[in-house]
Amino acid sequence: MMFSNPLDLSNLGTTVGSSTAQQATTATNAEATQDRFLKLLVAQLNNQDPMNPMDNAQMTTQMTQINTVAGIESLNATLKGMAAQFTAMQTLQGVSLIGREALVAGNNFGFDGAYGKAAFRIDESAASVQVDVVGTNGEILDTLDFGALTAGQHSFNWDGTGIDPTQVAGYRVRASNGGSPVEATTFGRYTVTSVGSSDGVTTLKLQDGRSLSYDQIDTFM
Repeated sequence: MMFSNPLDLSNLGTTVGSSTAQQATTATNAEATQDRFLKLLVAQLNNQDPMNPMDNAQMTTQMTQINTVAGIESLNATLKGMAAQFTAMQTLQGVSLIGREALVAGNNFGFDGAYGKAAFRIDESAASVQVDVVGTNGEILDTLDFGALTAGQHSFNWDGTGIDPTQVAGYRVRASNGGSPVEATTFGRYTVTSVGSSDGVTTLKLQDGRSLSYDQIDTFM
């Protein structure tokens, strides 16, 4: 299967390499801070008042302060490195999702040239479930009858024979049980075509051209 937007991993090595460089820079800064502190401490000891020398408590306090600063810088470097590795892992994970379908909340179809692809989730079993395909003027273009369905997620394809997809605004689910409406959550189904990155966040490009982050996608099929 061919995709118009191939995966670009050129930035992956740069991201990891950049993280390593940042950690090295941070470590150097911490060492420089410690060096400056020790020089100041030695100068302070050499020039202290012999009648009022620095006591052990003062020495301990200053040593604790410099260790705290160095510890925070080291922690920041570690966290930055972990964040870069997590982004790289997400990008690699995204490679395995190419060609799979992502469910995105909404009442639109994901058109693949042959079908309009969608899914819905009902909170409880329903005795009657119908899906209305709605046109751009609010008119009902087609109705799909699913009969009785159990609670959970259900996917479907709409062939749209004789209907121009550009005239389709979306769809709505009508589910009921014993005359009482059953709540339904709707999704569009879109094929993942490539993986990218935006501002350090891994994104998945879908067949409709959108690039979404992982948290904008409900699940994968």
